[in-house]
Amino acid sequence: MSDHPRQKPINMSDEIPVGNAAGFTKYFRYDFVSGLLVFLIALPLCLGISLASGFPAIAGVFTAIVGSILTIFMSNSELTIKGPAAGMIVIVFGAVTQFGYTGGVDSAADFQAYRMVLAVGVVAGLIQIVFGFVRAGVLGDFFPTAVVHGMLAAIGVIIILKQLPFAIGQTAKGDPIELLRSLPEKFYHANPDIAIIGIVSLAILFGFGFWKSITRNPIVKAVPSQLLVLLVAVPMGLYFDLAEEHSYTFMGESYELGEQFLVKVPSNLLSALAFPDFSAFTNPAYTWIAIKWVVMFALIGSLESMLSAKAIDMIDPWRRKTNLDRDLVAVGIANTAVATIGGLPMISEIVRSKSNIDNGARTRFANFWHGVLLLAFVALLPSLIHRVPLAALAAMLVYTGYRLASPTEFINVYKTGREQLIIFVVTLVSVLATDLLIGIAIGIAVKLSIHMYNGLPLSSIFLPYLEVSEQDDNTVLILARGSAVFSNFIPFRRQIEQVGLVGRNNVIVDLSSAKLVDHSVMEKLHELQLEFEQNQLTLEVRGLEGHKQLSTHPMSARKQGLTALRRLTIVCDPQLEDTIIDKAVVLGVSGYTSISCRGLGRSGLNQVERRPLDQVRIEIITRSAIAEQVLRVISDELAINHSISVCVETVEVNFHSKY
Repeated sequence: MSDHPRQKPINMSDEIPVGNAAGFTKYFRYDFVSGLLVFLIALPLCLGISLASGFPAIAGVFTAIVGSILTIFMSNSELTIKGPAAGMIVIVFGAVTQFGYTGGVDSAADFQAYRMVLAVGVVAGLIQIVFGFVRAGVLGDFFPTAVVHGMLAAIGVIIILKQLPFAIGQTAKGDPIELLRSLPEKFYHANPDIAIIGIVSLAILFGFGFWKSITRNPIVKAVPSQLLVLLVAVPMGLYFDLAEEHSYTFMGESYELGEQFLVKVPSNLLSALAFPDFSAFTNPAYTWIAIKWVVMFALIGSLESMLSAKAIDMIDPWRRKTNLDRDLVAVGIANTAVATIGGLPMISEIVRSKSNIDNGARTRFANFWHGVLLLAFVALLPSLIHRVPLAALAAMLVYTGYRLASPTEFINVYKTGREQLIIFVVTLVSVLATDLLIGIAIGIAVKLSIHMYNGLPLSSIFLPYLEVSEQDDNTVLILARGSAVFSNFIPFRRQIEQVGLVGRNNVIVDLSSAKLVDHSVMEKLHELQLEFEQNQLTLEVRGLEGHKQLSTHPMSARKQGLTALRRLTIVCDPQLEDTIIDKAVVLGVSGYTSISCRGLGRSGLNQVERRPLDQVRIEIITRSAIAEQVLRVISDELAINHSISVCVETVEVNFHSKY
């Protein structure tokens, strides 16, 4: 929900690292170190996400291993880490629950539900492959930004509600509202020893995470919070002797401890393999359930993966661009493969990918090394994994859920406009009250309703009205009429890419005739500007001067109407005209008028002859922030040695630009 600042390359060379055979050797020291550090984060998260999803703990590790080894040969994404993600927990757990998962009460039923969901994963992976081949990557542009963030925040809340009980030695069942109601009772009956592990783990995650955010110490920043949790939680588990079944008494109450509070992993990886049960599709009792979850897996998984890949492209130090269609094919093939052996669905995961960049990775082989290290660890040291308390993993997921639904997310959304916050909150509440697909649909419906209230023409909800004309040899003007909103941006984007990136032209997008330009389009046009820049082209957005911003955020939605602006009327010596205009343009002024005039100030009126002087009158209409900067420059740099008068007025403007 920001304007996506780019990072600069982290070395002084203009060479762009490439993940080919030469890059494997050349960048080994960077990629291996980053892969090692990402591995330390990924191991506990893979285990925790898998257990929270109703899968065996090792299933998440399978996913990260297969994703890291397969996708590097098919995707051109250099810095994304493929693996299980917290954002998919709610979907996967919802699927196993509908297929009969009992949470350990009936192990045979749980295993059957697990295998049926694997079949769903295989089919969903095949659909993702088709998505990639039919170039469906562009569908990521259809979903409004506020709706996507609302969905992720809802997932974060659900993760918190489901994992908090496990962090204190309890279990969790039911929908989000039921879980929320049961929390006080869960805390009242908490297992004290397990709760100590969970609370200490949470304190480390939040406390050390805050310290990392404010310190400049590179060593502190390099230490994964999850690793620190394991270094503390595992010894605590040994101290409480969780590996042995026993009971203890605390304040007159008896509590049980044992291996049920530790991660269970097989001693032999091959024995952990599981295979899909396609009766999920052939059994009439489950067919429609299976189809529903195939849609959810394919749609939400693809959307999350594309959004993560695009976000990582925005902070790639070398500004490399992921081919989203090719990446979808890679993720689909890997999902199909991992589901056939018992793994969770995978996406391009944002947290581990961001860590990968922060750790100095150069190429896709950092992803490869993180998977190889995971494979080596679970194959050679499974007994160490068995020492990890489940409460520590639950705490990690609570922290992950908090980051998805943190208060700062609400604040950031509000800054983009009050209407964006309404869409965000409605989507969040709708997902909690219903399910993901219905919640997303409600969020989109609310967004369209707000657009219609703001004057969205019904004729341009899904199709933009574009007029394309050549300006000169290598510049094309695209005039948008009607509206430029999320629901019609896909054909709009295709037109921009076709005449610009494909045709190798600079592009001017004129939005002066669009009655409404929404926040999602503002963000996506900004992304396109960066993409044009990578290709040594320019994309200029014009015609927004006559639109009223719905907030002060630079990416806020805009609608046609009277806009409150500042009018600066500057009277000065003609010799200062060019200087003032140049400085104003640099500060962001998009236009001005200038006329010659004659007159006298107070000192001239006191003279006997009262001979008028040649002057120039410059009029600028601009936004308040820019007007204040222009005034500051005139006051600090020019008025010291020159006689200048400035009149400032607030005016309401409604005008169109034509180029």
